[in-house]
Amino acid sequence: MITCIIVDDEPLAIELLENHIRKIEKLQLVGKARNAIEAHAILQQQDVDLIFLDIQMPHLSGIDLMKSLAVKPKVIFTTAFREFAVEGFELEAVDYILKPITFERFFRAVDKVARNTVIEKPESAIMIRADGINRKIRTDDIIFIESQGNDVKLCLNHTVYLTKYTITDLTERLSENGFIRIHRSFLFNPKYVTGYTNSEIVMGNCTIPVGRNYREKFNAFVTTYSKAK
Repeated sequence: MITCIIVDDEPLAIELLENHIRKIEKLQLVGKARNAIEAHAILQQQDVDLIFLDIQMPHLSGIDLMKSLAVKPKVIFTTAFREFAVEGFELEAVDYILKPITFERFFRAVDKVARNTVIEKPESAIMIRADGINRKIRTDDIIFIESQGNDVKLCLNHTVYLTKYTITDLTERLSENGFIRIHRSFLFNPKYVTGYTNSEIVMGNCTIPVGRNYREKFNAFVTTYSKAK
């Protein structure tokens, strides 16, 4: 979701932009301002990804507002004046739209923002108890997991932990993170795979055997791995 605000001193212009925004699901309107001073107050109170910004406004222009910001959101200038285009793009504006603004032109401008906006995913982690300590483990740091009797061994880049979870529990918790089980005693993270044979997965200096009952999952992994290479 791209959070945005409208900054324009013309009520009809604000209304038009609101209507355009409602038609695009990826946009979330979080504020409206009639001038640059009101916009500055909004930007001090919450994170905003994108500003639809008029240029000619009383007291402070849209260009002056952008120059005053230490942290600049993406901006699409919305104006009736062509002559500010060069200065607008010097401020690294995503686009510069002339009024009256059609939805087709508006959509193209927003699409530029969407294509260059990276949506960060929250870091994935699990909590385990090992060595008498509750530990938060990043799933990306886990190379593979091995069942050892009543314990499971988590092999990380530079550390090994033993915990009382069952491998079935961890398979259920980690399958959504891409982990694959191809043996009753092993669960592995595909990002660390460096090769394979007909009977095992190679992960650097470690190997994981392929169980007879997991051949179908192994074949599916090999197909994906080979295409990626």
